[in-house]
Amino acid sequence: MGNPEGESDRRSLRPIFDRRLKLEFHGSRVTSDAGLLAYRELDGALGLTALAGEVLADARTGRNGWHGIVGLLRQSIYGRLAGYEDVNDADRLGRDPAMRWIVGGKAVERGGASTSQMGRFETELLATDDNLAALADLSGAWIDRVHGRHPPKIVVLDMDSSVSPTYGDQEGTAYNGHFGCTCYHPLFVFNQFGDLERCALRPGNVHSADGWKGVLEPVVARYRGKLTRRYFRADAAFANPEVYEFLEAEGFKYAIRLPANSVLQESIGHLLKRPVGRPPVEVRRYYANFSYQAQSWSMPRRVVAKVEWHPGELYPRVGFIVTNLSRPAERVVGFYNRRGTAEQWIKEGKNAMKWTRLSCSSFGGNAVRLQLHALAYNLANFMRTLALPEAVAHWSLTSLREKLVKIGAKIVTHARYVTFQMAEVAVPKELFEQILRLIDGLRPRPVPA
Repeated sequence: MGNPEGESDRRSLRPIFDRRLKLEFHGSRVTSDAGLLAYRELDGALGLTALAGEVLADARTGRNGWHGIVGLLRQSIYGRLAGYEDVNDADRLGRDPAMRWIVGGKAVERGGASTSQMGRFETELLATDDNLAALADLSGAWIDRVHGRHPPKIVVLDMDSSVSPTYGDQEGTAYNGHFGCTCYHPLFVFNQFGDLERCALRPGNVHSADGWKGVLEPVVARYRGKLTRRYFRADAAFANPEVYEFLEAEGFKYAIRLPANSVLQESIGHLLKRPVGRPPVEVRRYYANFSYQAQSWSMPRRVVAKVEWHPGELYPRVGFIVTNLSRPAERVVGFYNRRGTAEQWIKEGKNAMKWTRLSCSSFGGNAVRLQLHALAYNLANFMRTLALPEAVAHWSLTSLREKLVKIGAKIVTHARYVTFQMAEVAVPKELFEQILRLIDGLRPRPVPA
């Protein structure tokens, strides 16, 4: 077991394949996550984790606490950024020199929080109703900070549900026939930049659109009166007249997949007949739009249909979209199809942020951890969209973790400074310097007198 400073015993290890090599372990003087310092710089430029001190309540009454609530939140978020998806590694991570400087305060000299401290922080302190609500709002507050530096001209919201498989006796988990597993069934809202506007953990057996208003309404309220061009996309699970009426009342344009029925198919019957002549060797697409009113709707709405005839297939592929957009049918379909990027972002959250790792026994504890994963995801996405030079702007969140976060460094302490001697492999000094320069451009500038 390592000592409190993170050092193992002094004996070197000698690999057999080449006896000239010696392996030494210096836990408190070497880090494998030096790239997290770039994320901390972005965090400081936008004032993100500092917001937590304003909205999260600290119910601890002791006077000898080493770590404030902001420091604990940073350790939770940055640990997930580095690939440590729960608190099991907190003891070792708290001794890591990069993490100590990221947490700040007393952690620089004394180390970060332990596994037990982080466990209580996530499952007790943050799991109160008020703090969980504040955590759910924090992603939106972060996005507002970003938009304050880079105001968007439009906003496009994509809503979708996903699956988080479970393997134990977690509270609220249930079998879902659609996904074919025991799981949670979280709900997400993204914007067009890939930022996660809001999310909510739900039991595994609820409908895909269950609780949609509680997730969507706070997001819509934040954009109310700020932008005139506001859009919404969702799949057929959200084809509900209550959704349409809510969006229409809020001035949102929308495109939502509509489940097929006999009335809709009769409206495009002329497109469902196989074209005369030899079967085509390419895909043939046809579009139509018409007015339609389901029995549960209070008024008729525009429906756009797309019919595709594929080579070698006997029947066409047919899709319907209900919309209040006025653009041509083909452009409505193109706009709706771009909602597929939301599914890509969900996959990145699963693969890069491991946000399906919800292993607490209580539902509240897992709801907290989903929100912490969401904050880590957003910080990573801000880095990708705001601070990456053009040459690496295509990097995925997984690439960012493996290439930028996982930079090895040796720590050298001087009287006045601490130097991180960074390895140059995937990210050379010039690239890291460009990232810091772009981050510096996000800082608010003093107003000239």
